[in-house]
Amino acid sequence: MSDSGEQRGTGERQWALILGASSGTGAAIAHAVANKPGLNVFGVHRGRYLDSAAQVERQAKDAGRRVLMWQADASTPEAAEAGVRALREVAGPGAVKLFVHSIAGASVGRFLSEGEDRLHAKRVRRTFDTMAHSFVYWTQALVASDMLAPEARLLGLQNTLKETHLTNTGLISASKAALEMYVRYLAMELGGLGHRVNLLKFGTVMTPALKHVYTPEALERLEEAHARMNPAGRMCTVEEVARFVGVLCGEEAGWFNGATIDYTGGMTLRLLDLVLNP
Repeated sequence: MSDSGEQRGTGERQWALILGASSGTGAAIAHAVANKPGLNVFGVHRGRYLDSAAQVERQAKDAGRRVLMWQADASTPEAAEAGVRALREVAGPGAVKLFVHSIAGASVGRFLSEGEDRLHAKRVRRTFDTMAHSFVYWTQALVASDMLAPEARLLGLQNTLKETHLTNTGLISASKAALEMYVRYLAMELGGLGHRVNLLKFGTVMTPALKHVYTPEALERLEEAHARMNPAGRMCTVEEVARFVGVLCGEEAGWFNGATIDYTGGMTLRLLDLVLNP
């Protein structure tokens, strides 16, 4: 492939690199950006949802896009380097318009517990590698391999746990706080080159991971609680989040940088009211 300035990262050569692309929010984002703004898709996944990964591949092809689903544990620097090399072979340099960090793999528990839910060092390291450090690993690999297209968008996903207390999620909150700092510093380092690095914060959405953690009865209670909390009277959907990621790829969103973009729909506005006036 040519590496001329006129062809770098333009037209049909632009790709979305999505970590965690086989299910949930990541899969929805892959489907959305393949249609609008029309990006090819390089999706990284662990292989837990093979049927869903195949569906993502079909949807991208149906949209007329190229797609490669790459199975690996995306949380290590070695995986980041290998994945970017694989993408460069099919896409060429300067092709990544959008990088989305949508992988999860956090441990829940208590820091001082003496039981099986103790957050020991291995769980801490694993959670931070997956939820925070890997954003840096993949960004470093993309820059080192000259893979970012002009005005590339790098996006981490954030939740509301950093701002509140939810039993057993302290390690998730801490790793998400680290991710926010990484986004701010990378925004400074890449901003002068024309790239944009942001966090998209949204509330609870129904995903396969959520269904794996909660029973159907608990999920029903979860939906009822969010219907009371959210001004819209319902939970947000992964499709809504995914469509907004497509918006962030556009020129209109080009001034967002180092930002935590609130897409919670006002989810936390009524918390105190619900506690005091149940």
